[in-house]
Amino acid sequence: MSKEIVGILLLALAGFLAGGVYSTYKTAKVMAGVLLVATLLALGGGILWFVS
Repeated sequence: MSKEIVGILLLALAGFLAGGVYSTYKTAKVMAGVLLVATLLALGGGILWFVS
């Protein structure tokens, strides 16, 4: 896999997880918090992947 594909997949995963945060926030705030942490990790990983 090329370097760009991995970064794009990480950013896509972050977007998918952000949608999960949005949809679960009203009913399960704890789960939304867990998804938010995972979103931030995926987003940070994608950005760092492109920078390095």
